[in-house]
Amino acid sequence: MTQPAPNSAQSIRGYIVFAFAFAFAIYVAWLLRGVLVLLYVSTLFAVVLSPVVRATSRLRFGRWQPFHGATAIFFLLLIVAGALTAFGFLALPPVIRDLQSLNGELPTRLPALLARFKQIPFVGGLNSAELISSIQGSVSNAAAGLLLSLTNWAGALVQIGAGFVLTLYLILEGDEAYRWFLSFFPPRPRHRLDATLQRAAGRMEKWLIGQASLMLILGLASTILYLSLDIRYAYGLGVLTGLLNIIPVLGAAVSIVLALLVAAIDSWGRVLGVAIFFLIYLQVENSLLIPRIMKNRVHLPALAILVALLLGSAVEGVVGALVAIPTAVLASVLVDEYLVRKDSA
Repeated sequence: MTQPAPNSAQSIRGYIVFAFAFAFAIYVAWLLRGVLVLLYVSTLFAVVLSPVVRATSRLRFGRWQPFHGATAIFFLLLIVAGALTAFGFLALPPVIRDLQSLNGELPTRLPALLARFKQIPFVGGLNSAELISSIQGSVSNAAAGLLLSLTNWAGALVQIGAGFVLTLYLILEGDEAYRWFLSFFPPRPRHRLDATLQRAAGRMEKWLIGQASLMLILGLASTILYLSLDIRYAYGLGVLTGLLNIIPVLGAAVSIVLALLVAAIDSWGRVLGVAIFFLIYLQVENSLLIPRIMKNRVHLPALAILVALLLGSAVEGVVGALVAIPTAVLASVLVDEYLVRKDSA
């Protein structure tokens, strides 16, 4: 028995209503894009950090298993706070000491600095009063710009705090939210989507383990080098070099430039030593460490990683670059599952 054909007028009206509803949904999403981006970034961080929380929850001392759920997160936060405190004790005193020294020696060094400025083309024609006035004007403009940007900085701090709290809640209650999300799909597509997302989460977890290993190796190696060359702020630079390595390509470039600038304060020999170290390390990392540590973890070509970094940094700056690789992993798994046609043979 054949089903009656739907009324064409009703079908047209249904398509029109659907088009308007879809356009309205896109408009609302655009208005709430900041909140949606924050939710997406927090979700990715929760997915990536959940294995760390689960591993902490499985720690046992005999029959005693002290960490469960929120207790495991609290324990990890204590570890992070202790690491930040130790970093402050090791890295901040040299910076504070140099700033105090600069503040005390600036009046005596100012004439020599002015003499050097006068040797610069187009600056030599200025007298000392004009030069000092120009420097004061630049400082005043910089201070005014800093005051004007305090609101932006406060907003950024609020967003960071909100993302941090949201990530914690997603780690604790993410399974319930995930099951609620899957409940919107029929049973058969739901099982397929669940398997696909679980596969993507597994690859993200492997990426985190490999990336953390690379960060630790670079951080330790660079700190040892900075200490052996007696470079200023060795501990701070070493930690920063390791942390920035979480952003492929861009993070390494920033850490190299920063280390070279700090080394240039004292001598060109230190600059040469830092440059040689990074040249050797980058070769070792690209030819030995990355193939061994990251093999079968990300499954992404170098071009895809670079494009993801460019897109992520263009959309959300540093935060976008941080989540670019996990997002690329998620997109590749979804594309491979739903768009790539596999041969049945």
